[in-house]
Amino acid sequence: MADWMLWWIPGAPLVAAILLACFGKTALRGISPLVCVAGVGVSAVLSLLLMFTGNVAEEPIRLLGYQWLSIGDLTVDIVLQADALSTMMLVMVTTVASLVAIYAAGYMHGDPGQPRFFAAVSLFVFSMTMLVLSGNLILLYVFWEAVGLCSYLLIGFWFHKPEAAAAAKKAFLVNRIGDFGFALGIFLIWLLVGEALNGLPPAGQQLLDYSTVFQAAETVSRAHPTLLMTACLLLFAGAVGKSAQFPLHVWLPDAMEGPTPVSALIHAATMVTAGVYMVCRLSPLFALAPEAQAVVATIGGITALLAALIALTQFDLKRILAYSTVSQLGLMFVALGSGCSGEEILPVAAIGAMFHLFTHAFFKALLFLGAGSVMHSMGNVIDIRQFSGLRRVMPITHWTFLVGALALAGIPPLSGFWSKDEILAVVGLAAEESPYPSLFGWLRIGVLLTSGLTAFYIFRAYLLTFWGEERFPKAAGHHPHESPPVMAYPLIALAVCAAGIGLAVGPSHAFFHFLSHAPGLKGEPHPLAASVMATGTLVGLAGVFTAWWVYIARPGLATTWAKRFSGFYRMSLGKFFFDEIYSAVAVKPLEGIADTSSLVDKSVIDRLVDWIAGRPALVGRWFRKWQSGLIQSYAAMMFLGLMLLTVYLVWVE
Repeated sequence: MADWMLWWIPGAPLVAAILLACFGKTALRGISPLVCVAGVGVSAVLSLLLMFTGNVAEEPIRLLGYQWLSIGDLTVDIVLQADALSTMMLVMVTTVASLVAIYAAGYMHGDPGQPRFFAAVSLFVFSMTMLVLSGNLILLYVFWEAVGLCSYLLIGFWFHKPEAAAAAKKAFLVNRIGDFGFALGIFLIWLLVGEALNGLPPAGQQLLDYSTVFQAAETVSRAHPTLLMTACLLLFAGAVGKSAQFPLHVWLPDAMEGPTPVSALIHAATMVTAGVYMVCRLSPLFALAPEAQAVVATIGGITALLAALIALTQFDLKRILAYSTVSQLGLMFVALGSGCSGEEILPVAAIGAMFHLFTHAFFKALLFLGAGSVMHSMGNVIDIRQFSGLRRVMPITHWTFLVGALALAGIPPLSGFWSKDEILAVVGLAAEESPYPSLFGWLRIGVLLTSGLTAFYIFRAYLLTFWGEERFPKAAGHHPHESPPVMAYPLIALAVCAAGIGLAVGPSHAFFHFLSHAPGLKGEPHPLAASVMATGTLVGLAGVFTAWWVYIARPGLATTWAKRFSGFYRMSLGKFFFDEIYSAVAVKPLEGIADTSSLVDKSVIDRLVDWIAGRPALVGRWFRKWQSGLIQSYAAMMFLGLMLLTVYLVWVE
């Protein structure tokens, strides 16, 4: 039974995507949301059945479709692999995608491009589920690129808007940088594993299958430790791009130009978590390269704090949430990098990161959809300076957004509290037991500071949006109202998950015990210390209280602080000017080179090519003079040729 379920989990959204692409504007016009919801919903139901009845934790499933290509000793099969890690990801991706698709049915109502939108969403869910189910690195890379393509299509969905088109191109190009490193890492792994196994993988496996790579990892580590570390860093480069980590984080905030359901689905809950999933999936490799893990943790720590500092001063509600996503992904990488502390800590670190990924998907999707609900009611205005006091006119959005904000702030007993404290505990263990105690000591301070800033900026957004006097922009009309039920029900469902899912699987360690069956993650959970829980809670509450004090109790205090710390305020508001720096250092010089190349191409290369192309015609015109069609001319030419030949022969003799 599990076999056919495994094929239909990606198959159902693929069928929906094909139907919508072929018949969305004709036979299926008007019901394209229903087709998408049906395809993604079937995938979600089958994913849940697979988790609870497939017994994948005890007996992982491996299904071979067919041999895709074979070149020398590189053979790639279309193979699906379901274990505890991939099943958890399937449930998270398809459940959130189903709720977002239902919400999008109301949000995109009346849009002329609706069939195209839902076809792209269905294609994305297919690509993401195939990425999760891929049984080898090549197939992983193929669908890694496929979700990037879907992201490009959905960010630029409103392609008539220059901002949306520019954001789509920016996301695509920035991701190419990381993906190039990812491809190099896969090729290097292929070479190292091939050498370790003499090009002969175990029976029924290929060189780039996960199981083969993990079996050869110890041999590779002993023979080429530096090359293995290099391969891990190259693989991590792909995660830096896809998961928007420093210094490739600049694409994600601009991606908010896409429709809000896209932000909730791709750029909060699913696609951007692919990098975290990939590093966790390959944790048996990273375990043998502690230096690479230290780099992972460092980049994650820098990203988490940097993005939180930027989010403090932003006024676009969706961009605040975008920088929050970047920051939370950074925390996940800090946890993954903390696995360098040793074999006992590695499973705790990796599963802690995945636990935060799991809970974050629900409450961040909730916050993004709540922002979309506000935007829908305010006439597409999303600047929090232009409205306030919405809690009375939008009660469902207000309460659900509050649940999401509390979960993100890590306030007990909501889900973010349990997963955030897992990360705090793991980083604390790394500071005591890792080979880099000083590094992780600083990272522990950074994680605590990031947690406090997170609580502050999310409640700044919440309070400025829903509290204070009622104030609406002109675009909202005279009677702003709550979103329709088709948009409100997914908010309620996500709020329930954000509130209770951490409590359901966190304290009992059910999440840990399930995921510990995945390759490389076998271990025992570390009970959360009361001191860690108390510290995390106090830091979160301090951030919430500070936001209330600054924006509600003393509303003029924010302006005073902005003037007093004007230098930092301008840096944060300007996003630390990364876009401007990249433009000056990379974009403008490359554009100059391109313009120069174009000028040389037109003025030199094109003219040279045209001159060379004209020579045969010139020679042809000269020869045409002798091809007049007159017999007398041909006879004269023959006589002249004969005379020249005679003179030559006489001269030679």
